[in-house]
Amino acid sequence: MSSELIKRLQEKEERMVEIRRYLHAHPELSFKEVETPKYIADFYKDKDCLVETNVGDNGVKVTIDSGKPGKTIAIRADFDALPIEEATGLPFASENPGVMHACGHDAHTAYMLILAETLIEMKDQFSGKVVVIHQPAEEMPPGGAIGMIKDGVLEGVDHVLGVHVMSNGERGTIYYREGNVQTARGYFKLVIHGKGGHGSSPHDANDAIVAGANFVTTVQSVVSRRISPFETGVVSIGSFDAKGQFNIIKDKVEIEGDVRGLHDETKDKIAQELQRVVDGLETTFGVTCDYEYLDDYPAVYNDPDFTEYVAETLNNAERSAIQKVERCDPWPPSEDFAYYAKEVPSVFIYAGAAPEEGEVYPHHHPKFNISESSMMTAAEAVGTVVLDYLKDES
Repeated sequence: MSSELIKRLQEKEERMVEIRRYLHAHPELSFKEVETPKYIADFYKDKDCLVETNVGDNGVKVTIDSGKPGKTIAIRADFDALPIEEATGLPFASENPGVMHACGHDAHTAYMLILAETLIEMKDQFSGKVVVIHQPAEEMPPGGAIGMIKDGVLEGVDHVLGVHVMSNGERGTIYYREGNVQTARGYFKLVIHGKGGHGSSPHDANDAIVAGANFVTTVQSVVSRRISPFETGVVSIGSFDAKGQFNIIKDKVEIEGDVRGLHDETKDKIAQELQRVVDGLETTFGVTCDYEYLDDYPAVYNDPDFTEYVAETLNNAERSAIQKVERCDPWPPSEDFAYYAKEVPSVFIYAGAAPEEGEVYPHHHPKFNISESSMMTAAEAVGTVVLDYLKDES
């Protein structure tokens, strides 16, 4: 079946690119997706599958039923964009000011639509079912996965497989890793209240900036002095809002940042230590603190057995777009695919997508772009696993 799958996908590659470029030009923010789910649902019109809309609010669930008993595998692609002003200069750049597909979710949706269409055409050649999860709101906590799970998207599903295109990955390469593969994440906001005053008389004030600066430097020691050197953890300050006049001592500072850990336990340990630092600020500097900490996404955990199966299947299969299958190091960003993995044994893999020319920009950058060939790599990888997993052995 692999050769037929590849042939059919190759015949549709031009359409895949057209879909990606249309979606890239029409991005929508997390939890505000209106036209994109309509576009997705309309794509499946008159196709031999079951389409359910408004799953987990804006999600779309598509069930491809072979009509024969067997296992069920879910394949997931996200479709939300980011609040970024695009600066790529592409002819199909975003037409929505301040909104951009800067993480490849347009490519995820395009490859998934064409792959799903192909699986529908080939469903007489396998047993069981394929559940296609078109997910909104991956970029913004609490994420779209939770809502879709609550609405039953995983009912009867044995495994979930997802793929992410990576601009810093080699074209034609599929990357995989067993165990924890992406970090858990938390968010914090700290408002420090001191006492304002004149810059010439700091003894009559209580400088919130000094307390805030101490917090910024102190939390950097949490990872180096409280976390095992064999574990991965990060504390990043993303915002320090203390703008004012040069000769006025600020009475308030607002600080925001995030916490990452390759394991949920590490992230939780860092969160506990941050609370201790906040408590210490009040004692040391005589300020008062309003502190908010929110858990975002858990760590992405790839089931070892299913990961081994995916890697072996891709290594042994007939391949075209896939040149290499390579075990990789964990990736630092977080992903709400983690929630599917907490429900059923799942695997998240990666398709190298470095552009053919020009500088490679990271995900979430205003000039982010990918090689569109990565969509064929992703489609071939996911489609190959699906057909092997559901092969009809009767």
